[in-house]
Amino acid sequence: MSRPLLITDCDEVLLHMVRHFGAWLDEAHDIDFAPQGGRFGDALTRRAGGQTVPQHEVWPLLDGFFRTEMDRQTLVPGARDALERIGHVADIVILTNLEDWCHAGRVAQLAVHGIAHRVQCNQGGKGIAVRRLIDEMAPRAVAFVDDLPQHHESVADHAPDVYRLHMVAEPSIAHTIAPAPHAHARIDDWNVAADWLLARLG
Repeated sequence: MSRPLLITDCDEVLLHMVRHFGAWLDEAHDIDFAPQGGRFGDALTRRAGGQTVPQHEVWPLLDGFFRTEMDRQTLVPGARDALERIGHVADIVILTNLEDWCHAGRVAQLAVHGIAHRVQCNQGGKGIAVRRLIDEMAPRAVAFVDDLPQHHESVADHAPDVYRLHMVAEPSIAHTIAPAPHAHARIDDWNVAADWLLARLG
């Protein structure tokens, strides 16, 4: 077996996204953005007329943000230092739910913030991707960090021995999101989360 492995999400875990997506919607599209409970489906409202933006138009807007606005995103406090601490004892993979065309941009974006670890893009539930990383790297212990409850459920299904930490690093929405039932813990502060993860990764 090789070193322990941390698999972590990026948006709302390492980098703030929601606040910057909302600012861009306001400036470029005259849309108000008010996510509650992590739901995007009914969170976008056109100021001209007050209509909710339909779901089929939300994903193209997200796509547009990641095509042109990734440089807006800011580092979550404590994230870089926490990864540096964990990186002394464990390998780190950033598993991000973006299309493959975003890979180079995400790597470059993270490098600007002093984060240089393997980045893997994914679509859909993350459990299968986590299982593949475990099979490839054969770590002696694995921890997973993500802001979305469905990914903790997916990892619990496909890799149940993984330690799962639910983190929502955006304060404006964290209080509206319940702890993920398939995570072992909920910690929204990297200074605390690093200690929790290091204790489990050994």
